[in-house]
Amino acid sequence: MTTRKHASADSSAYDSFAWFYNKYWGREIAAQMLSALDVLLVPAVPARSRILDLCCGTGRLVALLGKRGFKVTGIDNSRAMLAFARRNAPAARFIRADAQSFKVSPVYQAAISTFDSLNHIMSLKELTEVFRCVHAALVEDGVFVFDLNSEQGFRRHWQEHFAIVEDDAACVLRGRYDREAKVGRYEVTVFCLRKQWQRYDFTLLERCYSQREVRAALKAAGFATISTHDAARDLGLTEHIGRWFFVARKKGTKIAKESAPKTYPINQ
Repeated sequence: MTTRKHASADSSAYDSFAWFYNKYWGREIAAQMLSALDVLLVPAVPARSRILDLCCGTGRLVALLGKRGFKVTGIDNSRAMLAFARRNAPAARFIRADAQSFKVSPVYQAAISTFDSLNHIMSLKELTEVFRCVHAALVEDGVFVFDLNSEQGFRRHWQEHFAIVEDDAACVLRGRYDREAKVGRYEVTVFCLRKQWQRYDFTLLERCYSQREVRAALKAAGFATISTHDAARDLGLTEHIGRWFFVARKKGTKIAKESAPKTYPINQ
């Protein structure tokens, strides 16, 4: 027997996805994101820095950074994701909050947001508010590293239909990218075997932003020094073609040349 549940409009869609994501995706994705941070973030901050992980999900990356000696705080709006995060990184601090309105003390040397989490912010005005919250959380000269799917990424990855099947779970994803509206949409169905099979249906939406829009939003939020890095070409993440990483500094301190890869223009 299968029970069927729909993610409600006022809850995080990731609540329905948390178990599957944590078990089958979280660990691999965290390792890939850490390899990018080893190039873009780790050389740019002191040892044992305080790091804020915005949209931290199930806390896999928080745990990896904690093992490096960093003091990490994770923020996410999904109760289910945070429940897994507290198990995966019991020494870390976690806060349930909205990325557009969270407030923390300005004690962080760095902030991160990975795996296109900020593409889920559906308007440039809202994205600017996220950046303002991050800016307020950073100490002077603090660094913010995040990634976004580009137009190339949406055209390449968000028009796919595929399924992941395991012994105790299955996930079916049906993607569509609207080039005019710049919106990617995945209709997701997850089956999980608990005491009986359970089905969850929900929709994931992402917005595509140009580099110009992102840079303007960062500057409006108070960031001054901004660089962009292609995940595949600059960082060797060949499975992430169409993903950009942005590095923004509060108050305009430049990243040391020896610690940052070369930046190449990306047409957008």
